[in-house]
Amino acid sequence: MPGRGLQQAISAAGGLTELAQRIGISPPSVSNWTRVPAEHVVAVEAATSVARAALRPDLYSDLDTTGLDDVDLMRARAYAVLGSLLQRAPDADLLSRLAQLRGDTTPLGLALIEIAAAAHAALVEDVEREFFDLFIDIGRGEMVPYASFYLTGFLHERPLARLREDLSRLGIDRAEGVAEPEDHAGIFCEIMTGLASDELPAPAGSDRLIFEKHLAPWIGRFFADIETAAEARFYHHVGTFGRLFLQIESEAFALAG
Repeated sequence: MPGRGLQQAISAAGGLTELAQRIGISPPSVSNWTRVPAEHVVAVEAATSVARAALRPDLYSDLDTTGLDDVDLMRARAYAVLGSLLQRAPDADLLSRLAQLRGDTTPLGLALIEIAAAAHAALVEDVEREFFDLFIDIGRGEMVPYASFYLTGFLHERPLARLREDLSRLGIDRAEGVAEPEDHAGIFCEIMTGLASDELPAPAGSDRLIFEKHLAPWIGRFFADIETAAEARFYHHVGTFGRLFLQIESEAFALAG
């Protein structure tokens, strides 16, 4: 289900195929998007004149008509950053934007400062290799970023089936052609981005349902494992930020009753 920003871009371009041609990407690839990926926002903005803040309000702060409060906007941005970093290695543009992050003296703020410093010092090719070694390399990748694996020790198990049932009830559709199952940590973060930002239409409280039922039982361990992974250098800081942010999410939902 395309989010509002992507729908605006497709409409402005005169159709999905035309949008794909304008930005030099195959139509099947664009058809798999639920929102404009961070690395393509600038190109889509240039091709359609749809402002980047409308395309990705979770990443760009100058849109003041979203109806989001500051907390939900912060949550959406945090999930968006984590979703991008868990699904693909950051390119030069994303590293540049990460290097501009600002934090404070809270544990989460300090974790942001560490990510910014690591992004500033990182070389794209080094982070690409690190991502490959952590998440992709068959037989060597340290991390297996799926709920089913963390909860059962196997892939494509009952946790994935239960997630699909709940997503279907919420009206959140799987994009055709997407290879990764929905219980991938990065896809979870994309779903939470859409729910926190209201980009994905769903009943009130859907973000809490998905978090407490499908994320809370395992996601803290996953980010802690990234922190201590032997191959993690840049991603060590991503693990720390993710662990702290998801801990705050859990505490906030608990306090909300």
